[in-house]
Amino acid sequence: MRSLCQETVLTPADFVAPFFIINGEKKRDPSPSMPGIERLSIDQLVKEAETLHMAGVPAIAIFPHIAPELKNPEGSEAWNPEGLVPRAIELIKKEIPSLCIITDIALDLYTSHGHDGQVNDQGEIDNDLTLSALEKQAITYAASGCDILGPSDMMDGRVLAIRDALDEQGLTNTSILSYAAKYVSSFYTPYRHTVGSSVTFGDKRTYFMNPANKREAILEALLDEAEGADMLMVKPALPYIDVLSAIKEQTNLPVGAFHVSGEYSTVMAAHEKGWINAQDAFYESLTCLKRAGADFIFSYAISQVLDILGS
Repeated sequence: MRSLCQETVLTPADFVAPFFIINGEKKRDPSPSMPGIERLSIDQLVKEAETLHMAGVPAIAIFPHIAPELKNPEGSEAWNPEGLVPRAIELIKKEIPSLCIITDIALDLYTSHGHDGQVNDQGEIDNDLTLSALEKQAITYAASGCDILGPSDMMDGRVLAIRDALDEQGLTNTSILSYAAKYVSSFYTPYRHTVGSSVTFGDKRTYFMNPANKREAILEALLDEAEGADMLMVKPALPYIDVLSAIKEQTNLPVGAFHVSGEYSTVMAAHEKGWINAQDAFYESLTCLKRAGADFIFSYAISQVLDILGS
C-alpha cells in the first residue's frame, strides 16, 4: 500500500553523473576530500561511464583537473581543441554514442587567478570581456560533440551570447543548460580541492548569488529563459530547495538541481564515523530534490543509491 501511494519515485534516468578527469592513461587518482570519488584518465572515464549508462543513467558531466602550467590570466586552454575536455568528449562519443555529455562553460578551472571571468586593467572581473571567451569555449566543446553546454560562470548575458555564437557556427542542436541560480557557497570546497582551483584575490561574491536572496534567483532564471536557455539549474541543491521549487513554478523549462560536493562529502564523512548511513541519507535527500521539482539531478552519490532505485 505504501509503494502504491508513493508520489515520487527515483530512477536512474533522473541522474547526471559528474566525473573528474585528468591527463594520462590508466590513471585513477583519489579525490583529497570526496571519499570514494576519483579523478580519472579518459580511458578510465569511458569504462565508468559505460557501466552507469548500462544501468540506466542517461548523462554524464565532465570536470577537468587542469595542470597549473596550462593556466593563464585569460584561461585560453578552455578553447584549445586538443585540450583535455574536447579529447574526452570525442572518445566518449566514439565509444558510447548514446550517452549524453554535459560540460561546464566557465573559465575558473583554466585561469591562473581562479575566477570564472577575465580580469580587466582595473583588477575587476569584466563581464563583457568574459563573454567572448565563453563563446570560444562553447564552440570548441560543441564542435567536439558535446550535447549540452552548462554555463556556470554567472556572467550577465552569457546565455544569449553563447546561443548566438553556436547558431552562427551551425551548431544549432547543442543545448544550453544555464546555471541560472548559482550561489556563493561553502559547499563547493571539496570540488575545488579535487579540480585544483582556488582564487588568488578577492572572492566570487560579485557575480555568484547571495544566499539570502530568492526573488533574485527567479529573476535570473527567467532572464536566462528569455535569452534562449533550454534548461535551468539551481546550485547547490538541498540548502536551496525552496529556490528550486519557486523557479519550477515560474517556468516550463526543465529545472535541474546540483547535489554538490560538500553535500556529498558531509554525508560520507559522517558515514565513515558511523554516525549516519550514507545510502539511506542520499536516497532520502535525492528523493526530496525530485519531490521539490527537480527534473534531473547532478549527484556524486549515484553509485551509493543505484542498487535501490526504481526502474
